[in-house]
Amino acid sequence: MRFFLIDRITTWEPGTLAEGMKNVSLSEDFFDDHFPRRPVMPGVLILEGMAQLGGLLLEASLQLQYGKSAKAVVTVLERTKFRTMIKPGDSLRYRTEVMALNEVGGKIKATANLDNKLVTSTEMVFAFKYLDDPLLDSKRKHLMEIWRQ
Repeated sequence: MRFFLIDRITTWEPGTLAEGMKNVSLSEDFFDDHFPRRPVMPGVLILEGMAQLGGLLLEASLQLQYGKSAKAVVTVLERTKFRTMIKPGDSLRYRTEVMALNEVGGKIKATANLDNKLVTSTEMVFAFKYLDDPLLDSKRKHLMEIWRQ
């Protein structure tokens, strides 16, 4: 299963905000079991998409502000609310905003919207994991080039 839940990054302002989108297709593997004859995107995967975008934003913000490279890992979700279900054919719009940042971690506010209606909102706390992995860095750079086209 492809575990990238971002199809495109539409706004990219390290230190401030990022916006992206996920087009939800009936061919997504998770629809086989969630739920047969009534496919609904699992809420945890909506959160994962927001976390992926927010983590990328915090990593770029860390690089910009402190000149350091690290991977952002979600540690806490706060004030998380789900307001509607997402079905095949829907296009989710993610928005993440930096609330706090230091060399240990950061916090973002994230929302997912469908047709300008709020689907999910949360605040996420991340810790930074410092790694020295040129292959991982290369793959991440390649993905960012694809997502920001």
